[in-house]
Amino acid sequence: MKRTTLLVSWLFQIVAAAIFLQTLYFKFSAAPESVYIFRTVGMEPWGRITTGIAELFAGILLLWPRKAWLGGLLGLIIISGALFFHFTTLGIEVQGDGGTLFYLAITVFASCLLVLLLRWPQAVDDIRTWRNLAGGHEK
Repeated sequence: MKRTTLLVSWLFQIVAAAIFLQTLYFKFSAAPESVYIFRTVGMEPWGRITTGIAELFAGILLLWPRKAWLGGLLGLIIISGALFFHFTTLGIEVQGDGGTLFYLAITVFASCLLVLLLRWPQAVDDIRTWRNLAGGHEK
């Protein structure tokens, strides 16, 4: 991976991981805003806690150089759910936040997508390795 590509990837990895890891406090402490969001979408408390655990894993993977692509993929899946609920149930603005949560979700989506794209060669290598370890030695 070229140095510039690596630096750009790290920038987006840190942005996405920082947002994911920062929100854990609100999910795990049952902050009123978090409870409101998950109650509104019908997933309180199990959805809040499960999402928090998934975001913890995504944040860790994003900061693990050889598995950052996997963090990007997991992050995309998680944040796609958040965006779905913003578009269908919550709206852009949640409890008068001026759209902050929505814009953070867009930032995480873009960051995770870019990490996945920039680190795609690592993903392909890992998938080939996993397939070979599983006995799929196709030539």
